Amino acid sequence: MPRFTILKILFFLFISAQVFAQSERDEHAMIHNFTGLQFKSPDTSFYINFRFRMQNRIGAFTESGTNLNFKEYDARVRRLRMRVDGFIMNPKLTYSIQLAFTRGDQDVDNTGIANIVRDAIIFYHFSPKFYIGFGQNKLPGNRQRVNSSGQLQFADRSIVNGAMTIDRDFGLKAYYKNKIGEMDYYLKGAISTGEGRSVNSTDNGLAYTGRVELLPLGAFKGDGDYSEGDLEREPKPKISIAAGYSMNKKTNRTGGQLGKELYKPVDMATWMIDAIGKYRGWAYSVEYLKRHVDNPMTYNSSGSLRYAFTGDGINHQFSYTFPTNFELAFRYSRLTPSAKIISQEPRRNILEIGTTKYMNKHRVKLQLNVNYMATDGIYSLQHSGNRWGILTQFELGI
Repeated sequence: MPRFTILKILFFLFISAQVFAQSERDEHAMIHNFTGLQFKSPDTSFYINFRFRMQNRIGAFTESGTNLNFKEYDARVRRLRMRVDGFIMNPKLTYSIQLAFTRGDQDVDNTGIANIVRDAIIFYHFSPKFYIGFGQNKLPGNRQRVNSSGQLQFADRSIVNGAMTIDRDFGLKAYYKNKIGEMDYYLKGAISTGEGRSVNSTDNGLAYTGRVELLPLGAFKGDGDYSEGDLEREPKPKISIAAGYSMNKKTNRTGGQLGKELYKPVDMATWMIDAIGKYRGWAYSVEYLKRHVDNPMTYNSSGSLRYAFTGDGINHQFSYTFPTNFELAFRYSRLTPSAKIISQEPRRNILEIGTTKYMNKHRVKLQLNVNYMATDGIYSLQHSGNRWGILTQFELGI
């Protein structure tokens, strides 16, 4: 390929990222404030938008709180995603497809197969305020999970999200937004299979999920309520407060939509409360999750045990983004297993400091995170199970 042609392509990609970048949302197709590589038919009856992103990282964890020799390493492509959004016939009928190409993104270790498809959903917009979705995408769960992994201010989501999120599922979803005076509000609901993504068959147990969000001071700039850190530097204070609930009947997996297969199905209830606030570069977010299963322990005929995680957890994140687009963030996470599984799961607390240099908002950024994990609620460096971790990650996408 001629050098000039290659330079033109690279220049186009760079300009596309600079001009059209916006917050990514997994609850609707990205067809407004266009981003990525686009094609529209001459009669405007067909539109398609291609984007990609990758996250390359290297990190390590120490032997203990006092022994700083590295015991575990994490050097890999964490995520490589391709996303396709668009509409067919008219902008009321939209679609969103997202594919994953790395092992850690495909849930291979839990399912034994490569789950390449993350999102495959069709939306129909009855009005600007109300639309429905049919297919596979994220359920309206806790805020940090619904946040795209490309919109995070730390390299990974919290341990609370990891243990109790409800993640993606196949089913029917509905979304409604409106205003009461100056307050925006969102109502979201879903009826889904409860078995997670890319399953071959399902049982008669379904998952029922609902969520309410209130924005008493009005909408955030650039969908900032679903983007961590105040990159927009909100000129006026903005707050979003939300609560949700999900009941997953007869789930067969340890985490509901995630995890390994249980030896018998269980009914799993998850409560979610979260909030986020931003003002002039400052940002604070908090979420609390609680999960209940009547009998989380399941056994096979040979006596082997698999259990569903039950308990509760809270995650706090506080940050400031400087005018130079350099961010300093702090995170505190606490995960407490219930008495039913305390013999299998220790209590975990993590303190974490993160720095991020945003070169093109969340589309191009360099992150460095340092954390300290304390088990059993004991922060002593000498306590067994405690350790340090360090992780750096570079994200690039359009």
